[in-house]
Amino acid sequence: MNASEFRRRGKEMVDYMANYMEGIEGRQVYPDVEPGYLRPLIPAAAPQEPDTFEDIINDVEKIIMPGVTHWHSPYFFAYFPTASSYPAMLADMLCGAIGCIGFSWAASPACTELETVMMDWLGKMLELPKAFLNEKAGEGGGVIQGSASEATLVALLAARTKVIHRLQAASPELTQAAIMEKLVAYSSDQMVATLGTTTCCSFDNLLEVGPICNKEDIWLHVDAAYAGSAFICPEFRHLLNGVEFADSFNFNPHKWLLVNFDCSAMWVKKRTDLTGAFRLDPTYLKHSHQDSGLITDYRHWQIPLGRRFRSLKMWFVFRMYGVKGLQAYIRKHVQLSHEFESLVRQDPRFEICVEVILGLVCFRLKGSNKVNEALLQRINSAKKIHLVPCHLRDKFVLRFAICSRTVESAHVQRAWEHIKELAADVLRAERE
Repeated sequence: MNASEFRRRGKEMVDYMANYMEGIEGRQVYPDVEPGYLRPLIPAAAPQEPDTFEDIINDVEKIIMPGVTHWHSPYFFAYFPTASSYPAMLADMLCGAIGCIGFSWAASPACTELETVMMDWLGKMLELPKAFLNEKAGEGGGVIQGSASEATLVALLAARTKVIHRLQAASPELTQAAIMEKLVAYSSDQMVATLGTTTCCSFDNLLEVGPICNKEDIWLHVDAAYAGSAFICPEFRHLLNGVEFADSFNFNPHKWLLVNFDCSAMWVKKRTDLTGAFRLDPTYLKHSHQDSGLITDYRHWQIPLGRRFRSLKMWFVFRMYGVKGLQAYIRKHVQLSHEFESLVRQDPRFEICVEVILGLVCFRLKGSNKVNEALLQRINSAKKIHLVPCHLRDKFVLRFAICSRTVESAHVQRAWEHIKELAADVLRAERE
């Protein structure tokens, strides 16, 4: 494929993508396939001679799409949202074209410097304490990780290394092994200090746990993977109160801030805590500016060596939506979740299980776990909408998460009517 054909095929692909997004509501949200469906549909080995682009695109529709769960359908209410927007898709195209591997400033200065600035932009949108920002020669800073799980692991490893170094400095006779066998990490059943848990979007009180961690010199990592996006809205910023006590903080713009996966934003108060744990300086990666104090080499802030130009997605989205546009998007989702909550509360057969704060509603039929399991089974078998459950203590609960960028009140209303119909069937079957 030369540049001329790439121009032609690129336009065709953009048309295919736009048609997919515009027509996604008409596709069944959850696929009708069984495990192993795909292998018999494609050759057992790669072709010796090139296939045509037309054949590949035809196979996308015949082979791939039948096995796709349509996360961006307005009838997808499972898990949490995964962000999608046209500006982010365009930025991803540019990222692929530039194709740099930004493990150091020298490897692509723009890749490094735009990430530093975008993380400061986002930190200011959240009103993070200045200690977390990189500007004005501060000690902190932000970095894009691949996921919140990755950020949590990075924080855990950095905390461990920091404690080991501190104890070895105080007691040189202690070996690393002797120290490590005594180290303790504290967590709840949701893992770390969490703002917006996956199960039910509950919030730990940082104003209580934070001072204790600071007093005892315990590294505090705060995970707001889903809920963090909402903190750009002033009315939700109080949910972040206490972050000033944290050593590291993370949330996923790729969940709810219209920046396509992957883009997990992580900040630390002291970047030397990360570089002290992950520093890697073979001769072939060294460059003349690395000790100038003027640049960042992000390979020292993460587990992988290589990294993509992910900050382009943030730059495109933040500029093309503006903070007000992003705030309006968050507020719309929250309004829709409260609309669904109101519908549930009007039906005496159902109950709301936890307070609805953001875009997640946890609800169930009043009665046994068995009847709620049966309801969920019917919902997901019908495949008109898609939900997933959770357990709150001993109760089986259905989660209704507002996910799609294109979801409207009409979709929520149709989803509720569908749930009510299936609930009637389940309760009738139970009586019989």
